[in-house]
Amino acid sequence: MIARTLRVAGGFLALVRTGLIVGLAIAALVYPMVALTGVGVKRGTDALSMPVGALRSSLPAQTSHVYAADGTTLLAQFYEEYRTYTTIDTISPTMQRAIVAAEDARFWEHHGVDFKGVARAFVANQKAGSVSQGASTLTMQYVRNVLRDSADTPAEVSEATEQTGARKLREMKLAIELEKHMSKTEILERYLNVAYFGHRAYGVLAAAEVYFSKRPADLTVPEAALLAGLVQAPSSYDPAATDAAAATARRDYVIDRMAELGYLNATDAAAARATPIALKLSEPPNDCLETRAGWGFFCAMFRSWWAAQPGLGANPQERLDRLRRGGYTVTTSLDPRVQDIAQAQVLKREKTRSAYALGQVAVEPGTGLVRAMAVNRTYSLDRASNGPHSDPRQRKRLRGNYPNTVNPLLGGGDMAGYQAGSTFKMFTMLAALEQGMPLDTAINSPKTFVSKYKTGRDSPAHCGVDSWCPSNASASMTGRHTMWSGFGRSVNTFFVQLEQRVGAEAAVRMAERLGLHWRTGIDKLQASPAKAKTWGAFTLGVADTTPLEMAGAFATVAADGTHCEPIPVVSIRQQDGSEALDAQGVPVARPRCAQVISPDVARGAIDAARCVTGYKAATGDCGGAGTAARVYSTVQRPVAGKSGTTDDNRAAWFVGMTPGLTIAGFIADPDNPLHRVGSANAGKPRETVAETLRDALAGTAVRQFTPPSNLVAHGTNAKPRMLKNRR
Repeated sequence: MIARTLRVAGGFLALVRTGLIVGLAIAALVYPMVALTGVGVKRGTDALSMPVGALRSSLPAQTSHVYAADGTTLLAQFYEEYRTYTTIDTISPTMQRAIVAAEDARFWEHHGVDFKGVARAFVANQKAGSVSQGASTLTMQYVRNVLRDSADTPAEVSEATEQTGARKLREMKLAIELEKHMSKTEILERYLNVAYFGHRAYGVLAAAEVYFSKRPADLTVPEAALLAGLVQAPSSYDPAATDAAAATARRDYVIDRMAELGYLNATDAAAARATPIALKLSEPPNDCLETRAGWGFFCAMFRSWWAAQPGLGANPQERLDRLRRGGYTVTTSLDPRVQDIAQAQVLKREKTRSAYALGQVAVEPGTGLVRAMAVNRTYSLDRASNGPHSDPRQRKRLRGNYPNTVNPLLGGGDMAGYQAGSTFKMFTMLAALEQGMPLDTAINSPKTFVSKYKTGRDSPAHCGVDSWCPSNASASMTGRHTMWSGFGRSVNTFFVQLEQRVGAEAAVRMAERLGLHWRTGIDKLQASPAKAKTWGAFTLGVADTTPLEMAGAFATVAADGTHCEPIPVVSIRQQDGSEALDAQGVPVARPRCAQVISPDVARGAIDAARCVTGYKAATGDCGGAGTAARVYSTVQRPVAGKSGTTDDNRAAWFVGMTPGLTIAGFIADPDNPLHRVGSANAGKPRETVAETLRDALAGTAVRQFTPPSNLVAHGTNAKPRMLKNRR
């Protein structure tokens, strides 16, 4: 019986080599039941017309690796199937021989279909009356895996893996065709990169890492035999199971087969069988939840940024699918040293189990590169041990989002953010400077002022329930102020009047030019063309924003008016090593920069912002100590900035600027905006940002701010008047 079958198989092999294979005959040989169904005939015939080119060019889904700015520190991995392609020369010969011994002993001899194996399967299937053996070669298994991996629907996955004659026929046909165009070594390399080894490990590189924490080039004989034995049934032979007897037996079978095929001598085979299984398991991290401590919020911002890039796919889901399957190598902007400094400074002042979120974002002026994102939270979905909700109305049904949360507290997600208080005075000042009002513009600033946006009149006598009457934080601020003193001391009534002169809409549009977006319904309404002209309170920071946006906006000022969109990447390389390009052929990771205000206007704003930090203006009189007068003594290099608090100290901010780094820090309760941080906590963002700037810039060259022209400072074209004793 077997001899007759082998003669038939030999005849078919001859037909195969001349390209005259008859699909139905082979299917009938391997699966007798197929010959009895017309469905099998039709599906098998359809399969013969499938092109083989896709199999040659197809690479399996690959893990994307995301690194910090140094290019070596792994930040995160993204994958559907944990797999990284590796070439045959990086896989030990022992591993190559083990997989051949375990799965296809005649791999180097057949032409895609092993007809001796087919004959054995035919006999076994005849006896069983069903499919009990499949006679799949490594080439056929590779074909099956590629068809599965390239499937777009569950139905296609099922068709690629179902136990039918039609599927086997398709695999045979494609395997034979594939071996006409690819060498055995190429096929073996491809197979070792698609095979599933269990424990989420696809491909031999992943398997060596997951089971033994080593590279495939370093696998020993017992290790290689163990991995090779897993392919047939990873769950059944799982060496990490409580009882490893099945795994040991399967490994020893592979070792014996290697000896039978001459890959091992008897002594080495005996020594390999005597070696106990010694695993060094590692769990491959996936996505942002398993990234390095303190880095999760930056990782999540990167993921959101990626999903929003048109050059990476047609829609957010397609872009994320590509991230998980595309095998990208991404170098991010995150500076590990600056990130660790920023995180340490945050935790120094606010514990993780505090309802208050203290955080900061560092952006590089002139590039927009996000160098750090730190907050006193743990990036985690586990809320079981979180503290009580700070809103009494929610406390019975919800836990608070501390210390664990995945909410985008620092920006780059769908949270609206927090009111930023007087930091918004920057946008009003820029609008005024751009309209030709110099820094020495003087305005009498009373303790309380009635805004004309409500009453149409400027007399305090009309202050009442129907009027908006902003006041200064202290009566000592009453008097005549310029932009230097008004900004340095954060005089509300000065800036409300300045905003009336330039028009509230001009301040709103300035903020938009510097990268702010309106996320709440009320902010969108107030910023609309119909309402922006009357948004008098805008200059006092009543709109919501995020630390990421504010760092980007103030970095624009520090970069002489060049706005660069905050961006979390330096380079994005595809599987073949080429840079990822958008539809216009431009690198997706390019800086997105534009000159949005003139350098002279930006320099004027910096000069006034120096009054805040104690660094003193270069061209004017600060009129007393600024609201963050100790920042310069901490940073010990040129620094400007702006502090900000909201009504009733519900949130507090400080944004610090140097020519090389801008940091926006805040403290607030994300769960309950009505929960006041209080005056005792209001200084924490200022201290955190100042010490982070000091430590992050330590060892770097001291860079100076360029003073503004006399036209911006004093409204004349005369030579700039540089004040004495300016640092």
